[in-house]
Amino acid sequence: MQTEIETGLTSLGVKPGMMIEVHCSLSSFGYVDGGALTIINSLKNIVGKDGAIVMPSFKDSPNLPLNENDKKLGITLKIKLLKGDEEKSGMGIVSDMFRKMPDVITGKGQFRVSAWGKDAEKHAADWFNHLIDSDGYALLLGVDIYKMSSMHYVEDNLPMEIKNLFKPSEEARKIYPESEWFIESWSPVAKPWYVIQNRAYEKGYIKDIFIGNAKCMLVQIKNTIELYRQALRDNPFELYGLK
Repeated sequence: MQTEIETGLTSLGVKPGMMIEVHCSLSSFGYVDGGALTIINSLKNIVGKDGAIVMPSFKDSPNLPLNENDKKLGITLKIKLLKGDEEKSGMGIVSDMFRKMPDVITGKGQFRVSAWGKDAEKHAADWFNHLIDSDGYALLLGVDIYKMSSMHYVEDNLPMEIKNLFKPSEEARKIYPESEWFIESWSPVAKPWYVIQNRAYEKGYIKDIFIGNAKCMLVQIKNTIELYRQALRDNPFELYGLK
């Protein structure tokens, strides 16, 4: 299976010296002999130490189910902020294994990243900024643009009127204090990031291939997030389905 994965990733365009932001759903491949380690070793073998692998290692739980009171309060998303270096996070088994490897450097803070290869220390210390500045790529293995953390890089352009829609009520924040929880109270009917994903495909910024059962996408980060930045500046309310 590792040979199949490496062949597929090479066909997709992953190559030595490339810097990649990786998000992976291991289960999407079907059975993988060796599991998460096979995915990680495949990536290391291809990009080599002249390249870099960067994965989010946010200290977040998986999305938690909403109870009836949550729904009454209008909560649409509930995530527990993890205090320690728990075995299982919401980032998935590949990311969880990657950050614990002895040759991987993990940054600090709630929204930390873990990095291996060239400039690993700089990547770990600088979220995805160094990756973006270096014209890096996002590799989405069995997931889509909604797992691409670097998309958040341009959301300072999101109007406050839209940001406030996500803001939970004071009552909800009393039950789920911000020091322990991340909650939201709005989910747009429109899927704005899919609009950007479609535009990126049209521009040739995304290529894809199936490896096993997993659809794998290679995304030009800087060009794709620039599409999002421009949309947030030009037509943010239309993008979010608000007019």
